[in-house]
Amino acid sequence: GNVVNPEDLVAAHGADVFRTYEMFMGPFDQAVEWDPKGLIGVQRFLQKVWALQSAIPSPQRGRGQGEGDKNLTRLLHQTIRKVTEDIESMRFNTAISALMQFSNEMQKAGGVAPENFKVFLQLLSPFAPHMAEELWATQGEKGNVTHAAWPVFDPELAREEKIELVLQVNGKVRDTCRVSASISEEDAKEKALASEKIQK
Repeated sequence: GNVVNPEDLVAAHGADVFRTYEMFMGPFDQAVEWDPKGLIGVQRFLQKVWALQSAIPSPQRGRGQGEGDKNLTRLLHQTIRKVTEDIESMRFNTAISALMQFSNEMQKAGGVAPENFKVFLQLLSPFAPHMAEELWATQGEKGNVTHAAWPVFDPELAREEKIELVLQVNGKVRDTCRVSASISEEDAKEKALASEKIQK
């Protein structure tokens, strides 16, 4: 009486939701308690992904390369790196978490470049293969998404322009500030010493 029948869950939620949730529950090498409510969160995530196809601009309504597009491109390359590394080390739950974060950012941007959406579908494919294939076809792709070459991240595009600099005194965090990722040690010291909290 303590067995969950996967066929019932697939019938109720779909194979992709069930498959993605199984990999999202937690690390494969640890025991995880089954929680049917968790399926709803994964279902909402995949519904959001499905809805994103309507945010892809048509060629007639093209978008310019704005600051939001640059940030989204940076996050896309960070997501490619994260998902690739996590799949290789079987940390599927954190790979799916990265995909969820990226889908949220695509939704916030209000528009998704078709090439970014296609790369996202390639990253999603190992977890939700049926939906990824269908969306891949709607993007005008002829072959299967599973046969497409796995995306490769560009370290330059993945690099953060700004970082959070943590200021400590005697091992205790006293302040933080946003600075350029290429800040020199001297400039970092100057910025730290200029903080009122550090001066105090």
